[in-house]
Amino acid sequence: MKRYLMALLLLASAISCEWIGNAPSFGDDFITYTIRAGNHEVDRNLNTPFTASSMRFQAIFDSSCVYKNAVPENQNDINKLYGFSDCSSQHQNNSARFGWNWREGALRIYAYIYVNGVRQERELGTAELNELTSFRIDIRENTYVFTYRGIETVMPRHCSGGVGIAYKLLPYFGGDEAAPQDIRIKIRNL
Repeated sequence: MKRYLMALLLLASAISCEWIGNAPSFGDDFITYTIRAGNHEVDRNLNTPFTASSMRFQAIFDSSCVYKNAVPENQNDINKLYGFSDCSSQHQNNSARFGWNWREGALRIYAYIYVNGVRQERELGTAELNELTSFRIDIRENTYVFTYRGIETVMPRHCSGGVGIAYKLLPYFGGDEAAPQDIRIKIRNL
């Protein structure tokens, strides 16, 4: 009887039309992350475990990433692209990820970290809309090394060694304001 129930459960999950987590685009090997207007987080936000010492990925920003905040000074807020928590702590204590915003007619890319609860960021350059762009974060003992457009930027890290109990951080819009329109970003893990 137990085998019959297991087989039935596997069959039911195999024919289910619901995808758990963010669905692949199927036309390519990217995942399209959508942040709906009025939200901060992507649809079906699942922070999966992260155990590596580096993160490499490619991203494509489309015209949905050109936006205007209701409060003008919030245009400086940094949206989050992709990264990971660190040091067996929550991401607002210790983490490393790339950030972005649309400001002064350009999509700007940032190194965005928390080190023992203190946020730090550094602008790394700009990205073109609809252009395949590569990103990398390496852990090197007590530093993070962000690589963008072939240039390495070193940022401090609170702990040394591995990440401990950690999770991936998916795209997030804001700051203070939620997404003013649907925002779409395609990401491919390398």
